[in-house]
Amino acid sequence: MTSEILTQPGYTSASVTESPVREIFPGIRVRTLWTGPNGASANVVELDPNASWHGRDIHEPGPEEVYVVSGVFNDGARDYPAGSFLHAPAGSWHVPSTVTGCTLFVFYPEG
Repeated sequence: MTSEILTQPGYTSASVTESPVREIFPGIRVRTLWTGPNGASANVVELDPNASWHGRDIHEPGPEEVYVVSGVFNDGARDYPAGSFLHAPAGSWHVPSTVTGCTLFVFYPEG
């Protein structure tokens, strides 16, 4: 092992269970794992069974990248099981929901 890896500027790690949790809608929680200097962020989003976003989730100012870690995610048009990846370009939208509950890794490269 080389401990100097951990001393590199900007090199970081986070634990989902130790990250602060914020409820954004009933049954939908966000845990921010990392935020970059330009506003980029890496997050874990947890949706309880039968949870849904209120209104449209509009991707501004940049795109949204979603990886379904567990459960089944629905974007308002179709279901995406665990292992699915979605790229939503800037200006696009969807209406997140789930019947089963799901955990997502969500990355915003431009904030």
